[in-house]
Amino acid sequence: MNKKARIFIAGHRGMVGSALMRRFNSAGYTHLVVRTHQELDLLNQSAVFDFLAAEKPDWVIVAAAKVGGILANNIYRGQFIYENLTIESNLIHGAHQAGIDNLLFLGSSCIYPRDCPQPMKEEYLLTGPLETTNEPYAIAKIAGIKLCENYYYQYGHNYFSVMPTNLYGPHDNYDLKNSHVLPALLRKIHLAKCLVDNSWNTIRSDLNRLPVENIDGTATEEKILATFQKHGIIDGQLTLWGTGSPYREFLHVDDLADACVYLMGKIQAKDIHSEGISHLNIGTGKDVTIRELAEMIREIVGFKGKIKWDATKPDGTPKKLLDVSRVEKMGWKDTIILHNGIRQIITERGWLQ
Repeated sequence: MNKKARIFIAGHRGMVGSALMRRFNSAGYTHLVVRTHQELDLLNQSAVFDFLAAEKPDWVIVAAAKVGGILANNIYRGQFIYENLTIESNLIHGAHQAGIDNLLFLGSSCIYPRDCPQPMKEEYLLTGPLETTNEPYAIAKIAGIKLCENYYYQYGHNYFSVMPTNLYGPHDNYDLKNSHVLPALLRKIHLAKCLVDNSWNTIRSDLNRLPVENIDGTATEEKILATFQKHGIIDGQLTLWGTGSPYREFLHVDDLADACVYLMGKIQAKDIHSEGISHLNIGTGKDVTIRELAEMIREIVGFKGKIKWDATKPDGTPKKLLDVSRVEKMGWKDTIILHNGIRQIITERGWLQ
């Protein structure tokens, strides 16, 4: 791929988008096109169409999405399906109308059936029912994949999709109500340790950085403790959702960005669709249980309290491990080990004491 290619990254301030920015910059790409939400509302069809027609970038990367964990997916079901369908439709069809031939769409491993055979091969898409808690989000992502696939078949565009596993890394969402499992565990275990250590200055600093249910560092200890208790954080003890038995695979977002840049320069849409599949899996090919993940974070953070599991809360899909044999055959492999990636995040956020 030409280092002077004009590349529009939709969602450049998010976790994936900012990782793509870092990777492209480090690789010497000099013409990255970005717009903030204030400058371009991706839910506004006419604004997106006009922008793409005027800018005509060489590539469009769809890294913008409405995202969240099990709780957020289950609460904001209508919002998740509507906003994701709208964003991807505006960008993909807008790129087509503007005559832009190259587009990369970022999906999610939740597109696969709830009881999908493991590891999940690309051809298992649409072979069974989805996990109920994130079905609206998954359906929207599947629609984006199929848009790219069928715009290739009908119009010949180089539009293709990559399907990352669960991501973590810089600029993740650590809101206790809306975050994914790994960042939620990181912050909960950090705050639980602070309570055990009676580190109220650290707790208040954390809450000023990101309030929990509108409770910031200026609140009384009583209000903070009451809010923490709602999220299972009690002095000397942490209660987590589910049984801890589901398996999850985790990929550092910088590895995903590296894979995207590699594939954009290495393959074409026909290389994927000619194999009878709609997208390409991106992951590590390794997984851990949520319980093992919690224990790993506990060890790194140094939390000595008790971890309990609330089996009355949903676990989600029992196992989600991607088959990454195709991308590995294309010459790409992840490089960041999970333990090292977690330690890096904890260090960067100042959570090692």
